[in-house]
Amino acid sequence: MFVINCKNYEEIAGDKIIKFVKTAENISKRYKIKIAISPPQHLIGLVSNSSIPILAQHIDDSKVGSTTGFVIPELLQKSKVKGSLINHSEHRISSKEIEKLIIKLKELKMISILCVKDVAEVKKYVKLNPDYIAIEPPELIGSGKAVSKEKPELIAKAADAIKNAKNSTKLLCGAGIVSGEDVAKAIELGSKGILVASGIIKAKDWSKIMAEFAKSMV
Repeated sequence: MFVINCKNYEEIAGDKIIKFVKTAENISKRYKIKIAISPPQHLIGLVSNSSIPILAQHIDDSKVGSTTGFVIPELLQKSKVKGSLINHSEHRISSKEIEKLIIKLKELKMISILCVKDVAEVKKYVKLNPDYIAIEPPELIGSGKAVSKEKPELIAKAADAIKNAKNSTKLLCGAGIVSGEDVAKAIELGSKGILVASGIIKAKDWSKIMAEFAKSMV
């Protein structure tokens, strides 16, 4: 799994998100690799009919109906959104909310990608059996310093913790990934995919960098 979190970067604002998603679709087909994209929440409707999975960046533990301003998974599902990131380091939520949201996404047969900051959180939350756990040390996010190089032991320990849980959760690696070499190292250490943002979004040539990452994964 190759997940791109667009955050709220200006580079994909407005109609530019459409070009970005089409680029990802082409790379996904060319390399036969699963790419998913998390656009800014307000742009989801522009790309929800994409041939690749579109994910929310955040969802709320709130109900359908009179709940103004909340992002409701049931309504996302009706808009063809395939799942969501949960607990990103830039939008942390409580343990109780995490548990409820993972359960909710399972009920809806939607993808859950739980973001954690360290191995202790991997061990804590792997018991909930999210589809993916993405380990991202907050200090390396957007730094250009890849966790696979700066803290390789973190990925290896996280991979072991997930393996020991003996469930279906898979590990993703994030934070500071900017090259195919970073990607290859993450896979070598036990990650089943990557979660990236600025390393892709801020690149001058989206197709070239996506292709570099995809080739390193396969």
